[in-house]
Amino acid sequence: MSEETADRPIIVFDSGIGGLTVLREARVLMPDRRFVYIADDAGFPYGEWEEGALCSRIVDMFAGLIAEHNPEIAIIACNTASTLVLDDLREAYPGVPFVGTVPAIKPAAERTSSGFVSVLATPGTVKRAYTRDLIQSFATKCHVRLVGSQNLAAMAEAHIRGDHIDDEAIAKEIAPCFYEKDGDRTDIVVLACTHYPFLANVFRRLAPWPVDWLDPAEAIARRALSLLKPNGTGAEPEHGDDIAIFTSGNPDFSTRRLMQGFGLATV
Repeated sequence: MSEETADRPIIVFDSGIGGLTVLREARVLMPDRRFVYIADDAGFPYGEWEEGALCSRIVDMFAGLIAEHNPEIAIIACNTASTLVLDDLREAYPGVPFVGTVPAIKPAAERTSSGFVSVLATPGTVKRAYTRDLIQSFATKCHVRLVGSQNLAAMAEAHIRGDHIDDEAIAKEIAPCFYEKDGDRTDIVVLACTHYPFLANVFRRLAPWPVDWLDPAEAIARRALSLLKPNGTGAEPEHGDDIAIFTSGNPDFSTRRLMQGFGLATV
């Protein structure tokens, strides 16, 4: 691998700080790589956007990101964005491999014992045809319940910053995931938003019965690794610091402190 290739970063893009769950796994698998984390906090939350406007925003934004950072690969660590704009990004920027984040419906269908699977997502991901196509392709023998939460992503951001979150409010958001019929009940909940794994321990504590909370972050990181050019020398290249960029240009103190805790310099 040339020095030029070695220094090209991996972009991890999300609407906020939820993509840190994917970054965490990517660093484990790719410790020799440099990462640029992009948080589109000026556009958060994506679930409230009209589809065409959000698609244009993200595609236009990547023109500048690619020109500035020349990434080797870009990870779209957001289900809502991936299910909407991944094809457009690949068409607009064919020189950059894009790895998306889509609901882990296939592995859930393969693992479930009861046949009852819930997909906990944002309203945007729930209503996408892409999500329903995944169910038709991989989970026709399962009862799949789509649960769209308007509030959990913001709750997860508050939680990871150390703010108080209300157990009762969270329990209300996850309650529709739990379904019982004829002695069988939900045994897997797909976390179809990268923000949600930050609340996984809270979900486990508040759940009416134990389920497998399926986090796709590791699978996303493994897919990204598979698309990278191998380092033929076997040596780890030297590179600069990992950085975080917020589209608002003004993340608050708690967010900056969080980024520092993840080893990211906010620029």
